Amino acid sequence: QVQLVESGGGLVQAGGSLRLSCAASGSIFSINAMGWYRQAPGKQRELVATITSGGTTNYADSVKGRFTIFRDNAKNTVYLQTHSLKPEDTTVYCCNAFVTTTDYQGRECWGEGTLITVTS
Repeated sequence: QVQLVESGGGLVQAGGSLRLSCAASGSIFSINAMGWYRQAPGKQRELVATITSGGTTNYADSVKGRFTIFRDNAKNTVYLQTHSLKPEDTTVYCCNAFVTTTDYQGRECWGEGTLITVTS
């Protein structure tokens, strides 16, 4: 079993910043790509940012220059630093990770999500 637990969401005014964290725990042998996704009610899930185990990053056009994804492999944790938040960034942010378990199975894992609310 692998668990992803997010934290760091909250209420912020437009232009503000928040840092999200996602810690993976459980039967982990290694973690490959990790990422953040978001899904507003009635909309499809949207990729926000991803990062490979080697540190290569990818961002949605809507967050480029405002959000930064980074990870601490020693802590099995991925972060999303957000800046210049906009009301349209309001939604639940979910962590994703591709994990190789201790019995060498590949698993795609998801966290429960953390809510960012941006007020104008």
